[in-house]
Amino acid sequence: MIESLPRREREVFETLCRLEAGTTSAVRAGLADTLSDSAVRTLLTRLEAKGLVGRATGEEGVVYRPLPRPEALATGAMRRMVDTFFAGSAAQAATALLGLTRKLDAEEIAALERAIDQAKERG
Repeated sequence: MIESLPRREREVFETLCRLEAGTTSAVRAGLADTLSDSAVRTLLTRLEAKGLVGRATGEEGVVYRPLPRPEALATGAMRRMVDTFFAGSAAQAATALLGLTRKLDAEEIAALERAIDQAKERG
C-alpha cells in the first residue's frame, strides 16, 4: 500500500517511520522540503484515515506513530528494491549496500556472518 501513496503522503509516512514517533513539528523538521505545520497535520490525518498512522496525546501534544511495524514495512520495501534494481539477487543488493557504508565495526561484521551462516543452513 505504501508505494501507492501520493508522493507527499509517502514522504511524511517514511519520515514518521524514521522517527518511530513524532509530533507534527518533528515530522516537518525531518522532511526534505518545507511544509507548514497545517499541511503536515493534514497529511498525517489522511494517513490516519488510511490506517497507516495512529496518534495519542502526550506531554508534547499529539504524537503520531506508524501503525504497521517499520520492520515489516522495511522487509517489503527491500524485497521490492531487490526485485526492481538487482533482478531478484539478494547477493547483488547486499554487495551494493556494503559499498555504500563506511568501515564496518566488529559487531556489524559478526551480524553479517550470522546472516550468511543462516542463509547457508536454509539452503
